[in-house]
Amino acid sequence: MTRFNKPSSSASKSRRPRASNPRSGHWLLQDAKARFSELVRRVRSEGPQHVTVHGRDEVVVITAEEFRRLKGQVTGRALIAAMQASPHREIDIEPKRGPLPVREVLP
Repeated sequence: MTRFNKPSSSASKSRRPRASNPRSGHWLLQDAKARFSELVRRVRSEGPQHVTVHGRDEVVVITAEEFRRLKGQVTGRALIAAMQASPHREIDIEPKRGPLPVREVLP
């Protein structure tokens, strides 16, 4: 005889309800994976979208343009500007170069 176990009422109460609400810009990870194309469309139309794992914000999906704006260009311009604004910019910091040893060439 096969015995069927009913899930206990306490087991069903311990599960969290699905709190995915893409309209508010918050997605459960499994929903974001299953509906990734929609997530990308909403990022473009509505702005950043939060993806949660175990009820905590883990990542925020943003457009590539917004990412570039936030990251900034790494050009070294800030360092050059700081060095040019220094009151000690006339100091020669070029390293002294000495002769390097030469090894013999074997035939």
